[in-house]
Amino acid sequence: MVVWLIAACEIGFWVLLVLGLAVRYLLGWRRTSVVLLLCEPVLELVLFAVTATDLRDGAEPGWEHGLAALYIGYTVAFGHYTIRWLDGHAAHRLAGGPPPPRPPRHGRARARHEAKLWLRTVFGGAVALALLECAVRYVGDSGDVGSLRAFQWTTVRAVGIHGLIALSYTVWPRRAPAGGHAEAQGRGAAKDRPARTSAGDRW
Repeated sequence: MVVWLIAACEIGFWVLLVLGLAVRYLLGWRRTSVVLLLCEPVLELVLFAVTATDLRDGAEPGWEHGLAALYIGYTVAFGHYTIRWLDGHAAHRLAGGPPPPRPPRHGRARARHEAKLWLRTVFGGAVALALLECAVRYVGDSGDVGSLRAFQWTTVRAVGIHGLIALSYTVWPRRAPAGGHAEAQGRGAAKDRPARTSAGDRW
């Protein structure tokens, strides 16, 4: 049941996101879109409650409970980031707003961008580890918690691997191709021009 609920939460996340952006930019129902987008965290709360109830009712701790903790950690860390990113694209495509800024691709700016993403992974990993540890303590000596411990190590490895990838952009920074300086100047001039305000900027 937990596995199906994780799938339902993932589907529900994207359905609510699409509906929220659609009613905001196609119908102009700002308040309705806010209500829909605020329902996103409810999905994680439901998943957490069902997982805890499943363990309380005597279910043997398994990989599905560990996966639920990882999913909650990921959505807590990256859910709002994903919503903001898609909101910028929706404002541009549907409301005539300015194109959303693209992440930097070269040099120290790219390294800083990757470091910020890694910090989100650290935060999500910390949430997952805390939930897994709570589950381990909740089960106690009455069940086999080996799968939960295994997911804790999986979380630590994932955070470490992402950290090494992010560090590589600092140790070996990506250099801009030839002609990139002129292109950067062109982008700088474009930034100096006033841009139209979109609904996404006011959100």
